[in-house]
Amino acid sequence: MVAQASPRVAVAGNPNTGKTSLFNRLTGANARVGNYPGVTVERESGTWRLGGRDVEVIDVPGTYSLAARSAEEQVAVRALFGLDGDPRPHLVLLVVDATQLVRNLYLAVQLAEAELPFVIALNLADVARAQGILPDPARVSAAFGVPCVPVSAHTGEGLPDLARVVGEALAKPPRPRVSLSYPAPLVADAARLEAFAAASSPGEARALALWHLLSVDDTDELIDIPDAVRREVLAIRAGAAGRDIDGEIVGTRYDWLVAQDFGVGKRVEGPALSDRVDRVLLHPASGGLVFLLVMAVLFQALFSWSEPAIGAIETAFAWVGDAVAGALPSGIASDLLVDGVINGVGSVVVFLPQIMLLFFLLGFLEDSGYMARVAFLVDRAMRSIGLHGRAFVPMLSGYACAVPAIMATRTLERRRDRLLTMMVVPLMSCSARLPVYTLVVATVFAPGATWLGLDARVAVMVAMYLFTTGMALVAAGVLGHTLLKGPRVPLLLELPPYRMPRLATVLRQMWMRAKTFLTEAGTTIMAVTVVLWALLYFPRDVQLSRDYDMLRAGASDEVAAQLSAEESAERLAQSYGGRMGKAIEPIIEPLGYDWKLGVGVVGAFAAREVFVATMGVIYGIGDDADEASEPLRERMRAERRPDGSPLWTPAVGASLMVFFALSAQCLSTLAVVRRESGSWRWAAFLFAYMTALAWVGAFVAYRVVGALAA
Repeated sequence: MVAQASPRVAVAGNPNTGKTSLFNRLTGANARVGNYPGVTVERESGTWRLGGRDVEVIDVPGTYSLAARSAEEQVAVRALFGLDGDPRPHLVLLVVDATQLVRNLYLAVQLAEAELPFVIALNLADVARAQGILPDPARVSAAFGVPCVPVSAHTGEGLPDLARVVGEALAKPPRPRVSLSYPAPLVADAARLEAFAAASSPGEARALALWHLLSVDDTDELIDIPDAVRREVLAIRAGAAGRDIDGEIVGTRYDWLVAQDFGVGKRVEGPALSDRVDRVLLHPASGGLVFLLVMAVLFQALFSWSEPAIGAIETAFAWVGDAVAGALPSGIASDLLVDGVINGVGSVVVFLPQIMLLFFLLGFLEDSGYMARVAFLVDRAMRSIGLHGRAFVPMLSGYACAVPAIMATRTLERRRDRLLTMMVVPLMSCSARLPVYTLVVATVFAPGATWLGLDARVAVMVAMYLFTTGMALVAAGVLGHTLLKGPRVPLLLELPPYRMPRLATVLRQMWMRAKTFLTEAGTTIMAVTVVLWALLYFPRDVQLSRDYDMLRAGASDEVAAQLSAEESAERLAQSYGGRMGKAIEPIIEPLGYDWKLGVGVVGAFAAREVFVATMGVIYGIGDDADEASEPLRERMRAERRPDGSPLWTPAVGASLMVFFALSAQCLSTLAVVRRESGSWRWAAFLFAYMTALAWVGAFVAYRVVGALAA
């Protein structure tokens, strides 16, 4: 007996309708995350135990309409029509916000036109009932010819009835119906496209034709649109002078919806609480102050609250490394396992506290309804550089760490907006740059030095943060009007009602993001870390070890430690990474650097803060040196060029800080960009443009500061 495949149910609906909360209620812990083919939009699916059998449930990305202008927006229609490489769903579960009925039912009109079997779940039924506007499920059902069940994903109300109705619909799929009278010219236009549609029914052919008319134009980013269809749509649009094709389609659908009697009651009089709160949060002055306070808490979490967890992870991996090193004989195998593999895994896991905190807080703010207000508040300023308000939070998160900030670009709908934000987020001064700034400032500026009447060290640190913020905005403006140029799409934003976030949903989404990072980006980061370790470890000079072993024999502990530090410095200079530092010396010499700084720059690609430890090894202090190490600073200040002049001058310090501020010296960031963009091409472009920008910026800083100091 051949086992039958599990029935497939696609959960669809507008954003902020509680669609994902309902999906989580239905699937519980039986969910998994992947990607839709060809795009980076996450695909979440799960198993719903229904009537003694397993039902596969797909969470379709939230959409207001099946019309689309980007490949990511196209995901919804491809998933519902079975065009994403998987079989077509047996049933669509349409989640509708009962408090925003007409706008939410626009999607129901499109599903009914396509003759796709669906069931309507009137979510937020408890809220609508309290406001006196709960629709009559029977009238909604009669209008579309499909079952309609009032539910509340938050409280669990109506879920048994929904399970029963879905089970019945899977056994006998409903046949939706709507009768709309489109203008005759539009019907003729659609007929020209229906011939190209590989549809299973006349209704589906008409629906796909209208979808193409709404979605295809000169600026769309859609994939897999046949050339013949694209030519026909553009010809129809070119010949429709004086007509508004989009308006004809959308207007006809809304006219039909408005004419229906869904039994919606009259809203309870009096200003809603959300309206009173919005008067404060959306005001340019008071809203800006609240936003700054919220962002301060967010940054405090990313910088400080995660620090104990990060410290614990670093301590744990250091302990494991020491234990393994103590248990194994010294040699290449031990060094590979400890410094390569264990440290490589540690370099991945150490990001988890910040990633989990960021996505927990973003999920909490999103679920509460506040993030939509933030996007509205900053949209005007962001549009001036080619982005809209939703890009602001990922950019701001870059001050803590670019890795979770780039992952946060998933909140942006258009691929173009996500790519543009990814390309500029690494320019924000992340916390990993701070040790470099601190070491350099403390080395080249003597205590008590002033600049423009301020303590030079404080002034330079503030200037670096202002500089990187300005460069990120400039880069966004340039890229947004050149390589990633796109039409200015207005921010179509629904201000959802404020609600208490469902903790289980927020935690689950947080864990899904963290797991995705560990399994996908984390593997790349670890592999690259091992490669970089090998560059700084090989080749091994056996005679060098014997010479230093002879020198250490009988020496005091202090002298032996110093000899070991010198051996490490000499080994680093002889390594492939050290040779690379010497090889690039002609390129970095115009920036005021010598080969030792070249080695530091190469080593910093593992992580920017590694630069400090690399300098410790090069200057014979040891790899446990940090930015507060006075012996390291003294060795750096004492460094001389061949002509006897000091190497570490304010000009070199300014040049190095600008280079670190603008360069893409973080393999973890490049790995995450590759993961989120779906291609190494964008990661390579990010590395190339930021490296070129860093060289030019460092060159200018070296010359200008040098001239001012002369």
